[in-house]
Amino acid sequence: MDRRTFLKAGAVAGVGASVGGARAFGQEAPAVLRRRSDQTVRLGFIGVGLRGREHLRLALHRDDVHVAALCDIDPDALARAQALVAEAGRPAPPVFTGDDYAFLDLLAMDALDAVIIATPWLWHVPMAVAAMRAGKYAGLEVPAAVTLDECWDLVDTYEATGVPCMILENVCYRRDVMAVLNMVRQGLFGELVHLECGYQHDLRHVKFNDGRQPYGGGVEFGEKGFSEAKWRTLHSVHRNGDLYPTHGVGPVATMLDINRGNRFVSLTSTATKSRGLHDYIVKQAGPDHPNAKVRFKLGDVVTTVIRTQNEETIVVRHDTNLPRPYSLGFRVQGTRGLWMDLNRSIYLEGESPAHQWEPAQPYLERYDHPLWQRYAARAEGAGHGGMDFFVLHAFVEAVRQEAPPPLDVYDAAAWSAVSPLSEQSIAAGGAPCFFPDFTRGQWMKRRPAFALDGMG
Repeated sequence: MDRRTFLKAGAVAGVGASVGGARAFGQEAPAVLRRRSDQTVRLGFIGVGLRGREHLRLALHRDDVHVAALCDIDPDALARAQALVAEAGRPAPPVFTGDDYAFLDLLAMDALDAVIIATPWLWHVPMAVAAMRAGKYAGLEVPAAVTLDECWDLVDTYEATGVPCMILENVCYRRDVMAVLNMVRQGLFGELVHLECGYQHDLRHVKFNDGRQPYGGGVEFGEKGFSEAKWRTLHSVHRNGDLYPTHGVGPVATMLDINRGNRFVSLTSTATKSRGLHDYIVKQAGPDHPNAKVRFKLGDVVTTVIRTQNEETIVVRHDTNLPRPYSLGFRVQGTRGLWMDLNRSIYLEGESPAHQWEPAQPYLERYDHPLWQRYAARAEGAGHGGMDFFVLHAFVEAVRQEAPPPLDVYDAAAWSAVSPLSEQSIAAGGAPCFFPDFTRGQWMKRRPAFALDGMG
């Protein structure tokens, strides 16, 4: 199966991700979102695997959320989700399952305001499009889209329906990242010039998993795999590009006011050879295992350089197939100094000792973002160091107030577009590729919205 066939297979082939395809669901675009006096958000969950259940767990801690429905094709995932609801003492919600399109029945519910979509990537856009056309807010896990056409499908559907879609990029809410955002907005780094970020995370144990261990074991994927190994590894077989950009790109985009006075203009990408996944198979199962013959297309390290309208540069790295500690590799550099997360250091001209790094922690504490100051106690115990609380809170508040989400469909499109554009650039020998203007010129008028009020 070549890449083109792969991207059209499965979900996309059955559903169709275009706006035109969504009309086949028989749902008319709502004129306005329904207003209710009851401020409880009736929330459905499409996909209750590991990620979906974390959203569900946090939602069950909220008095302003009613778990209205669950949907998954995996009986075990559904059973675990139902157990979470029961343990929380909540009423058992209706369950939708049985085939790949059961989510359409969930979206047809009247007693539903919004959905969290945490499914394999190829289902993200078809499900979000269907949700918006059904008049339900869509909270969409990352990456929001895989192709440029899908990015446009999200934007076009939002503009046709007026129903919001929020990209659930939790790293935008990481405590140190938000403190640095606060510092950027207060001018401590001067005018921003260069930023770096990425997704540098050894995922070999995720991409090969036969279910004998919770988060690893074996070298199986596809039909024989467990959890994400059933589908995620296939992207590494068929695609060569930055497959997972938004954890890094999202936070730096908020610092650069992308889509709100600034925009991504172009990128160039290069990829190394592919060795890591093959070597892992041989080490774990020997050279005679059938998967040792698989040729993985994804380069072990993909490096992308983005140029913005305001002439900043962003270096983005994707590195998931080699042994390494976890790091998103943030660097925020301006005319007065810089912060780097890898060495947890900062340098500010006129404040730091000349040409010497300082520990960043005192600055991060001094400039702790107001949202963290307000909600830190409620975020304790939430996944990923508390940032999962903030991304769900922002989504629930947007739905409850019938307001635009702080990370909207234009962000979802621009950040996700890094993936297909990086694939195009690598295939063309590192040639520049240009970002569509998903806002159709409105980026010049739109104002920053992220983390500027109590919603997030």
